[in-house]
Amino acid sequence: MIKTIQNSLSNVGGIVISEIRESFLDAGTVLIFIVAVILYPMLYSLGYINQTIRDIPVAVIDQDNSSLSRQYTRMLDATEQLSVSSRPVSLKEAEHLFYQGTIHGVVLIPANFEKEILSRRQADVTVYCDAGKFFVYKQVFTASSYATGTLNAGAEIKSLLSQGRSWDDAFNRFEGLNAQFFELYNPSSGYCTFIVPGILIIVIQQSLLVGIGLLFGKNNERRKFTDRGKAIYPWLRNLESVLGKATAYVILYLSTTLVTLVLLYHWLSFPEKGNFWTVYLLLIPFLYTVSFLGIAIGCWFKKRVHALMIIVFASPMVFFLTGVAWPIESLPGLLKLLAYAFPTTPMIPAFIKLRLIGGGINSVFHEWVIIIIQMFLYFILALASYWFAMKSNNKPVMAEAI
Repeated sequence: MIKTIQNSLSNVGGIVISEIRESFLDAGTVLIFIVAVILYPMLYSLGYINQTIRDIPVAVIDQDNSSLSRQYTRMLDATEQLSVSSRPVSLKEAEHLFYQGTIHGVVLIPANFEKEILSRRQADVTVYCDAGKFFVYKQVFTASSYATGTLNAGAEIKSLLSQGRSWDDAFNRFEGLNAQFFELYNPSSGYCTFIVPGILIIVIQQSLLVGIGLLFGKNNERRKFTDRGKAIYPWLRNLESVLGKATAYVILYLSTTLVTLVLLYHWLSFPEKGNFWTVYLLLIPFLYTVSFLGIAIGCWFKKRVHALMIIVFASPMVFFLTGVAWPIESLPGLLKLLAYAFPTTPMIPAFIKLRLIGGGINSVFHEWVIIIIQMFLYFILALASYWFAMKSNNKPVMAEAI
């Protein structure tokens, strides 16, 4: 028994070395396992490196042309979100500038603006935003709300002061509730900090699946799975092969993820609340789960190109279902169940809890249990798929009649 275990461990070690060598000898796998998993997140992140959109050009149509309307225009221009780049005289002219792409919003200050405010009547300011561009719309709307709220506060406090009230009394009457906001875990409120950490985990999963698919597709094209030149037939040998190959992929990705999740993460200046080595404790079973999944589906690829076609095609679905683009809680029941077919679904919130929020290993116990369950299920599926691949690929091929 002990001798058998020793031989099996020796065989697994040999398969690990053989699979790593095979990965480096295959140009496509090197491109996916090393170049793509490092370069793709870097290029993807460059588009979001500025985090937030500032100084969006807008037009202000001042039909009142009063001191108060000019003050409101200066307040809009003073916000970090907007820059008043033009002052057209009509809405038609502003519309022309908008469709040219010169401006991304229009603020219309109506006539009698100052008169209505000084008479303590409501004055309406019309804001036209491009709702087709969500972040541009958000910034234009937010800046307009800030300027309007500040101007309204000043007018209200001046009115109370004119009634003989003290500054403190006027201020407290206007602002009965003093709310203080603290932006946790994403201080800059940047989209890059929100989206890229999840994207990094998705890139790791999808690139590993593609790389494994390329290797197994090549073996299927050759109609033979080999380890160190020997065909695999016994069930024990299948077990050794699945464990050995998965361990090889995990070793490769533990190296490349140091660049992706440490150097790139630090370069983008993301919040680093937790210790990365704690993340490693969860990253190892995650990589084994993805590797077993890759072996399970890779055995069915008859050609190398099938791995690229199928897995890359499925990547947008993975992006949507893993909760990065849309909360999992808001998905329909069937899609929510389908989401947990992917290891990234529990891994992304676990990574965010450990890395951005700074929670301990106990905070990700739920996600850890899900990953462990996935790992065992995909391990069994990988064994079954590998056994079927050995059986079908090593059948003798009959010569076709000419």
